[in-house]
Amino acid sequence: MGEFVRVERDGGHPAVAVIRLDRPKMNAIDARVQRELGAAAARVSADDDVRAVVVYGGERVFAAGADVKEMSEMGFAEMADHSRVLQDSLTAVARIPKPVIAAITGFALGGGCELALCADFRVAAEDARLGQPEIRLGVIPGAGGTQRLPRLIGPARAKDLIFTGRHVAAEEALSIGLVDAVVPAADVYGHAVAMAASYAGGPALALRAAKQAVDGGLETDLATGLEIERMHFAGLFATEDQKAGMRSFIEEGPGKARFSGR
Repeated sequence: MGEFVRVERDGGHPAVAVIRLDRPKMNAIDARVQRELGAAAARVSADDDVRAVVVYGGERVFAAGADVKEMSEMGFAEMADHSRVLQDSLTAVARIPKPVIAAITGFALGGGCELALCADFRVAAEDARLGQPEIRLGVIPGAGGTQRLPRLIGPARAKDLIFTGRHVAAEEALSIGLVDAVVPAADVYGHAVAMAASYAGGPALALRAAKQAVDGGLETDLATGLEIERMHFAGLFATEDQKAGMRSFIEEGPGKARFSGR
């Protein structure tokens, strides 16, 4: 349990863990929040009872970005070390080997947008605003924005957001693929948890393999990606879930298997 980031379990869905940011007023991602995010990601990754994860900043705001006051007077040498911690903490979230949904209310800007990009899916409130405004501070995104954003929405759209630093309304974010669902603000958390719960009953090892194959394949050429896929596919034939899934399909038809996560 961190001071500003904690791991909670949703009462209605015990297999869903919630990484909850709570640093008033805007969930600025300072060095302490970065360390606590990394620790929270490691905790949910290692917990076999957790099958899916929601990242949530509360009813008012997801995260308004990195702490500008903390960074403003840093020089090159200090930022070279600080930026590594920043990137590593968000990468730990991206590498959680389970489905991860970002529940976005209010602002997800700068480092907050980059944190949302680390999720597999993003659910946004109707009045949410997302963006990478770092250019307005004389810098560029430094926690994955120049890399994850173009992989998600394409290079031209990513450059537009990064070059201008403009905020994107929820409906535009949906139209360009930056978010996957837009719902009333009061429904964001519930929608994200329900989405996570829909994956929680699936075969945990196959879901992990699927996530690693997709993410790993995006970072390499097609031939290497196909080899990554083939090895994950073959490896799942050593699991109990594969035997249960195929036996259930043969005996009962599709969609009725019960998985143990082994």
